[in-house]
Amino acid sequence: MNTLKVFITGGSGYIGRATIEVLRRQGHEVAALARSDESARTVSELGATPVRGSLTDTDVLREAASQADGVIHLGQNQSEDTGDIDRAAAAAMQDGVGSGPYVHTGGAWIYGNTDGVVGEDAPFAPPQITAWRIENEKRVLARAESGGHPVVVMPGIVYGRAGGVPQLLLVNQGRANGVVPCIGDGDNRWALVHVEDLAELYVLALGAPAGSVYAGAGGQNVAFKDIANAASSAAGCAGNVHHLTLDEARGMLGLLADALVLDQQFSGERARRELGWRPTHQDALTVLAQG
Repeated sequence: MNTLKVFITGGSGYIGRATIEVLRRQGHEVAALARSDESARTVSELGATPVRGSLTDTDVLREAASQADGVIHLGQNQSEDTGDIDRAAAAAMQDGVGSGPYVHTGGAWIYGNTDGVVGEDAPFAPPQITAWRIENEKRVLARAESGGHPVVVMPGIVYGRAGGVPQLLLVNQGRANGVVPCIGDGDNRWALVHVEDLAELYVLALGAPAGSVYAGAGGQNVAFKDIANAASSAAGCAGNVHHLTLDEARGMLGLLADALVLDQQFSGERARRELGWRPTHQDALTVLAQG
């Protein structure tokens, strides 16, 4: 891949920091949206140029994208209007970057229970918390029909570097309460991906064909109960796992609980075959147990 000017949203976040590191390591020039002084400092320290603004500043997004060869959209505005804000932001950045690659973040949860190992063409059956993504991603991909270059990456559950859902919901709860929660019997599988492997996929996606969709999951499909047990080791309460009913979990986590009990398995084969993606982290339970 030639050296590119890349505009990224969510650059100061968990996945964004790792993605900027990959971009800079490969020699790309990076501009990153920063909505606060702290975010600006974070992306600057990683070697990116901060662009002050938020995901609701569509004029800022359009202009920054117009100055770039490609865009990676990782940011998300957590509010009641999440879907609307994401849709408007995506449209602005696609307008700005024109025929340059625009890599959009979706989410593997929209596939619901996968009934075995699947790829990107599996049917959608999203839980309520993520159902809004389907229409947004459809609009993003439709730009391929009018000269745009959209690519969608759908991450599984991200872990590593002491972050992601396993850390925030399991390890941290274990440290605070001396017990790690698990919903139901925990036999359902989570499609895990290490944050560093996912960052590599986002950068590779800048070179993907227009209209491509990739599941950001590297073949690590691990039972929830095993993840919870590993998290208990990291939390210093090894073996102390409390199994909640789904109703109990909904009372604690709201709509997120229904996503966490999905049974999902992805191969990641399309990204391996088409982009040469080679996830190197394949021992999630060891990483999680170490915290």
